Amino acid sequence: MNNNILSGNVKLDIRRCPCIGFAFIKLQLGILLTAKHLSEKPLSNKPSSEKQSPEKPLPGKQISGKQTGFDLISSQCHKDMQAVNEVIHQRLSSEVVLVNQLSHYIVNSGGKRLRPLLAVLSAKTCGYQGELHYLLAAIIEFIHTATLLHDDVVDESDLRRGNKTANAMFGNAASVLVGDFLYSRAFEMMVEMDNMRVMQILASTTNTIAEGEVLQLMNVHDADITEAQYMQVIHSKTAKLFEAATQLGAILCQRPEPEEQAMAAYGRHLGTAFQLIDDVMDYRSDSETMGKNVGDDLAEGKPTLPLLYAMQQGTEAQSKLIRQAIEQGGYAMIKQVQAIIQQTGALEYTEAMARQEAEQAIAQLDTITDDVTADCASKQILKQLAHLSVNRNA
Repeated sequence: MNNNILSGNVKLDIRRCPCIGFAFIKLQLGILLTAKHLSEKPLSNKPSSEKQSPEKPLPGKQISGKQTGFDLISSQCHKDMQAVNEVIHQRLSSEVVLVNQLSHYIVNSGGKRLRPLLAVLSAKTCGYQGELHYLLAAIIEFIHTATLLHDDVVDESDLRRGNKTANAMFGNAASVLVGDFLYSRAFEMMVEMDNMRVMQILASTTNTIAEGEVLQLMNVHDADITEAQYMQVIHSKTAKLFEAATQLGAILCQRPEPEEQAMAAYGRHLGTAFQLIDDVMDYRSDSETMGKNVGDDLAEGKPTLPLLYAMQQGTEAQSKLIRQAIEQGGYAMIKQVQAIIQQTGALEYTEAMARQEAEQAIAQLDTITDDVTADCASKQILKQLAHLSVNRNA
């Protein structure tokens, strides 16, 4: 791989990129929401005595050790994802010990590396022949990881991917600040791309994600939000980064505008499907399989689609109970809520919506021209990922 990509030895006049500074400043609005948590745990230069997870150089490892469809796809993309991981680990380096400890802990704590994989596959599908898609994939992963660090502080989560969250291990203050580090490092790498369109999309994406986080916070414990309002949160908070990852692959190849927009739509529909299934699993799966606590969304007072549909379709008494559970939060009513969700077909309804989104994602790929440089195998893997997004339990 090009050593310039690993070392960051790429020069660009920052004055050409005013959108970067604005986007980063606006992104901090989401970070301000965590201020009330910062004094809860002391800042430490050492992690707790809990045993940390070993390095996982490849994405897609299931917590249970069982091979999944994502594992099979990861094996097909082994060489590309090794290159991405090389960039990720090289660029995580910092002279601050705690930054190294915490950032490596969260990056190596499992996960599918789905978003950076999408960036690589979309670029190859569109015929990209260089190496900048590895840098782009690492940027996407850094932005995603930063959102996880901040999310877990805001949500007061203690379990993710079957491991203790970074805030549970290192404290809230350290998690927020290292999240800031990952955002700023991503912006440094973004400038190295030397592509104004890439920077504009990533700047806009980080703004949208931050707004989505704020929207979700505003909706907490609110049982009156509509399905449309809920979908707006999904599109902003989750689907937007999927969309950016796939659109940017087309931009690297300078594909025509219709194909660029088709790749963007693929990512948007895929991300929406993925989140909808996450919402289903919160009431159907188990902690060991999911890698997080069952019923976390309800405990945090988040009115997700299964809850909204169950309130609409249930009896007056059932709707009242779910409303009370959303407004109060906690796990006290999780069993009753799960029973109502099953009785009203709320999970089946949410799954059906997710499948529609996955089908729309696949349809977008058929508009991408298979020219001489295009990697048809990568396009097929993108289609497989759409199917897997709605046929999984973790």
